[in-house]
Amino acid sequence: MVALVIAEHDNASLKGSTHHTVTAAAQCGGEVHVLVAGSNAAAAAAQAAQIAGVTKVLVADAPHFADGLAENVAEQVLALAAPYSHILAPATAYGKNILPRVAAKLDVAQISEITKVDAPDTFERPIYAGNAIAYVQSSDKVKVITVRTTGFDAAAATGGSAATETVSAVADSGKSAFVSREVAKSDRPELTAAKIIVSGGRGIGSAENFKVLEPLADKLGAAMGASRAAVDAGFVPNDWQVGQTGKIVAPSLYIAVGISGAIQHLAGMKDSKTIVAINKDPEAPIFSVADYGIVGDLFEVVPELIKELG
Repeated sequence: MVALVIAEHDNASLKGSTHHTVTAAAQCGGEVHVLVAGSNAAAAAAQAAQIAGVTKVLVADAPHFADGLAENVAEQVLALAAPYSHILAPATAYGKNILPRVAAKLDVAQISEITKVDAPDTFERPIYAGNAIAYVQSSDKVKVITVRTTGFDAAAATGGSAATETVSAVADSGKSAFVSREVAKSDRPELTAAKIIVSGGRGIGSAENFKVLEPLADKLGAAMGASRAAVDAGFVPNDWQVGQTGKIVAPSLYIAVGISGAIQHLAGMKDSKTIVAINKDPEAPIFSVADYGIVGDLFEVVPELIKELG
């Protein structure tokens, strides 16, 4: 068996999600190959070759891969798919855009957001907002899989010495074209990669009040997140949203401030190593998953916490 991992990257470097996906691929058994489809992506390919456990890196370099358009990357995957027993990508917007196209063209069922590999043909994935685990056994010749990165440790970024092979790039499909990209710039860590996250909910009350969390995040070097209720209320941007319909995170420390703990939010953060909840409602569901809970007014508790941090 040989598994192919679709690398998520920006041409200059790999995204952390790729390392987690390599771990899942290795657990499927057999060799692990990584496909880097990009434009002038030699630096990303070099990083892929150093990942522990990777035996070969395939590089498809062409201008129409520069922006990771799913239609083009999917065609490249299909051109290389024949020898592979497993094709995996991270369950990010990137992977979720590519692999359904691959699965449809291969006429197989995609297995989405796995959190564990039980056997080469059997996988676990959360359902019902994480309240149950489904065991999925596939008889398809090729397993097409997206990987929930919080379920797997990241493969070591160094220690590998994989061979790099240049493959023929498929032609531009012409089905889509890159128009523009608006990237939110922040001095804070990326939400899905952050070790510490300070997250606020509807209990914060307003966009202005969210500023009370900023000194706490600054003290801890943390990323800032939010519940869907806070995002829907317009307090913060969409890319801060943590939860089933937002970003799935599992930091070392997650501080939930003014978040009641709706099931959809818990699905996105309950795998965090340590959870601290601050809420004035002692019956709030967030306390059911919290390691430490503080019942009190967040506008009093947070400044006191900042003060104690010095």
